[in-house]
Amino acid sequence: MRTHLCTDLSIENLGEVVTLCGWANSYRDHGGVVFIDLRDKSGIIQLVCDPNENKKAHEVATFVRDEYVLIAKGVIRKRGEGLENPKLKTGKIEVVLDELIIENRSKPVPFSIGDKNVNEEIRLKYRYLDLRNQKAYDTFKLRSKAAIAARNALDSLGFLEVETPILTKSTPEGARDYLVPSRVHAGEFFALPQSPQLFKQLLMVAGFDRYFQIAKCFRDEDLRADRQPEFTQIDVEMSFCNQEDVIGVAEKLVEGIFSACGIEAKPPFNRMKYKDAMEFYGSDKPDMRYDLKMIDVIDLFETSSNPIFADIAQNRYLNRFKAIKVPNGDNFFTRKTIKELEDFVVKFGAKGLAYLQYKEDGLKGPLLKFMSEESVKELIERASLSVGDIIFFGAGEKKKVFDYMGRLRIEIANRMGLIDNNKFEFLWVVDFPMFEIEDGRVKALHHPFTMPKDLNHEILEEIESVAYDIVLNGVELGGGSIRIHKEEMQSQIFKLLGIEEEEAKVKFGFLLDALKFGAPPHGGFALGFDRLMMLITKSESIRDVIAFPKTQKAQCLMTQAPSGVDNEQLKELHIRIKKQTNEKE
Repeated sequence: MRTHLCTDLSIENLGEVVTLCGWANSYRDHGGVVFIDLRDKSGIIQLVCDPNENKKAHEVATFVRDEYVLIAKGVIRKRGEGLENPKLKTGKIEVVLDELIIENRSKPVPFSIGDKNVNEEIRLKYRYLDLRNQKAYDTFKLRSKAAIAARNALDSLGFLEVETPILTKSTPEGARDYLVPSRVHAGEFFALPQSPQLFKQLLMVAGFDRYFQIAKCFRDEDLRADRQPEFTQIDVEMSFCNQEDVIGVAEKLVEGIFSACGIEAKPPFNRMKYKDAMEFYGSDKPDMRYDLKMIDVIDLFETSSNPIFADIAQNRYLNRFKAIKVPNGDNFFTRKTIKELEDFVVKFGAKGLAYLQYKEDGLKGPLLKFMSEESVKELIERASLSVGDIIFFGAGEKKKVFDYMGRLRIEIANRMGLIDNNKFEFLWVVDFPMFEIEDGRVKALHHPFTMPKDLNHEILEEIESVAYDIVLNGVELGGGSIRIHKEEMQSQIFKLLGIEEEEAKVKFGFLLDALKFGAPPHGGFALGFDRLMMLITKSESIRDVIAFPKTQKAQCLMTQAPSGVDNEQLKELHIRIKKQTNEKE
């Protein structure tokens, strides 16, 4: 139907007869001469309908309105002196129409295409209109290139793409499952996969050696800007490998994807132990585009005259006393903004926010009266304090201090403009703990199929695993581990997690059985593809890089899903909905 896309044309095409198709981006009548900006997937070009040139085309043009679908035939000519538009790729030329067809009309649209100030709920309700703008098209064009680059990179490394089931068994993997009732088997349910974890391990047992999949995953969890109930990950597993082999493949994959998107990402990426990430940055996904490292000062308060500080400092295993030095911060933060920072950390469990300012005549602040002269000297030296610096302190239970001081670090960086948004800083966080204890229960920090380093360690929480996460600009892109490939060790881990033999058999029987048949050593990783594209395109939300996303309430406003179904469908599935009643009733 068309000879060119709009922006295929340039000054070199002068005099050519062309046929173009697209939407009317805008319409203007200048004293009888009608100008239409025609838009297709490539961009915009100006059409001119002059009654002196072609009365029939001009007559049709007078009926055109925004978002009408048009087929336009005409001659390329140069725009008049002073009428060029430098904002358009085609700004030096225009098409003088010989023929114009209104292929389809449009109702008045609920918002201007590409308007950034439209309420997100309206945009998601009319998502097909929201996606018509050039930025959206470019985003998904880049996403497509990235997916092709991922496939090419893994194919070149000998990986085989294999699809795994969407309807599967419900197994505990850290989040709630989405359940699908079975019509054939009354009272029984499938689950949508939270990841292809078990299946990719089974493919290794099958001898496939190197597997990948750009996989759909589903988790019924609370949402935020970088989470969706259904998401895409690049899933990779390989046999006869160690951590170095897996990280090497992951880095080549990331390098290939970024190269396809026109960005340099040069391996090897920096590495940091989980323990150091928590101690220095209060997070297992630290943003390395700026410094503001946490400094351990617990020993400086062991003999503090403040009994609360002294008590905290004397239990180093459970507690922490951390400081963050902000160079030139005393010249930036006022009493008002310091109070705002205090209010910020209090929301995350802090009892307050102590600080000291380094003035011309030394350190100043209320905290000084609780410190000895020797401790003050040591603090100045340890933190390399200079005139104009400010240093903030957090003390208390270890997990809380890590959390709110880590958040404070990010808040300070944002307020002071320390973050270079054009920088891509990768980091591997390695040697994660195998277990964590929550409410007295032992849980696997990653998942129960992760290989531990040494199960004979006396303290359960200090057992490290062969697990690794890749972090980009403070966002966890993904991660993985070397897996347990021996049935005896897997059973031992289940026991430590309080999963009895019968329960393990019911939930993971097929995997445990498979491990008895010569399972090879294997490991892998998964990258969050949506998160990756969100960072590459500098989008504010993961929803901007998913064609038809859900809201933060896990709803599709366009299709009105989830929605009720009729009683006949429920009857076929052997389900009856019980109406909710008030507690008083």
